[in-house]
Amino acid sequence: QVQLVESGGGLVRPGDSLRLSCAASGRTFGIYRMGWFRQVPGKERELVSAINWSGIDTFYADSAKGRFTISRDNAKNTVYLQMNSLNPEDSAVYYCAARSEEDYKYKYWGQGTQVTVSS
Repeated sequence: QVQLVESGGGLVRPGDSLRLSCAASGRTFGIYRMGWFRQVPGKERELVSAINWSGIDTFYADSAKGRFTISRDNAKNTVYLQMNSLNPEDSAVYYCAARSEEDYKYKYWGQGTQVTVSS
């Protein structure tokens, strides 16, 4: 089993920054790729960013390119999402997720952390 715990969400003003953290525990040796998703009411869940545990490959949604940066700390079994220049459209519940190399779908999910960008 893999457990994922997100932190770092909150209420910020437009233009502010946040850094989300996702700490993995359990059988973390099986993790191949970790991702950040977000979801708002009335809209399907969106993959915002992802990173291989090796760090050699990353993905960013068009909405995140140039503003968000994903990174990982192997020693701490933690992945981060640095979010800069936040705008109200970034408001959502953000989830971290993990999958093995063999599985295409993300199998393990965190509980989610709320990000609200409002003036």
